[in-house]
Amino acid sequence: MKVKTILVSQPEPKIENSPYFDLQEKQKVKIDFRPFIHVEGVSAKDIRQQKVDLNNYTAIILTSRNAVDHFFRIAEEMRFKVPDSMKYFCQSEAVAFYLQKYVVYRKRKIYVGKRTFAELSPLIKKYKEETFLLPNTDKVKPAVPETLNALGVNWKQATFYKTVVSDLSDLANVYYDVLVFFSPSGIESLFQNFPDFKQNDTRIAVFGNTTIKAVEEKGLRVDIAAPTPETPSMTMALQKYIDKVNKGK
Repeated sequence: MKVKTILVSQPEPKIENSPYFDLQEKQKVKIDFRPFIHVEGVSAKDIRQQKVDLNNYTAIILTSRNAVDHFFRIAEEMRFKVPDSMKYFCQSEAVAFYLQKYVVYRKRKIYVGKRTFAELSPLIKKYKEETFLLPNTDKVKPAVPETLNALGVNWKQATFYKTVVSDLSDLANVYYDVLVFFSPSGIESLFQNFPDFKQNDTRIAVFGNTTIKAVEEKGLRVDIAAPTPETPSMTMALQKYIDKVNKGK
């Protein structure tokens, strides 16, 4: 069956040259964007109940832009003036660059990993005398606490924000040829919103092994998967699939 409509379970890209827009133009398909999950910050009261006193930490571990936003939001709510001496350990260059929204970059002690948390760990180990705070989501990848425990550093994890299922009730009678998912949370949202969801002719595109597993555990069929050596991005995987099924158009 040909593909004419695609729903991507993420916010619409803010950049004009997004490959999704190129795909839409080239293949003459309609692509809609809708976050199946969203992030909500917890209150300063919740942070106190987790026995977190921001005065007790000399270093912050930041794994995402959400972590950056919610750390500084809580600091403001608690009227905590973040000292100039605070050290920031950022999982990637993207996170470190985003940190500039809140601090004067050249005046701060900022340590940057390459991409994965494991690649950040040697920098954390180098400063193991610090007291680390990990402001994070309620759904932390197990590798993060495992890595920090293995390093033997003094650290505490706290939930500063939560991943929440979005209300998709307005999509109840809307049909798409392809649904695109990037995390198990997206699949969870689909079934919380539509407990009786049947795949039928809907194609499901997924990114990452954990998402593939979540789809299969729900008894659904994976039609398009990324990343692969041939299609390292979701847009490339969609392009290849559409090229194949829309040929007789």
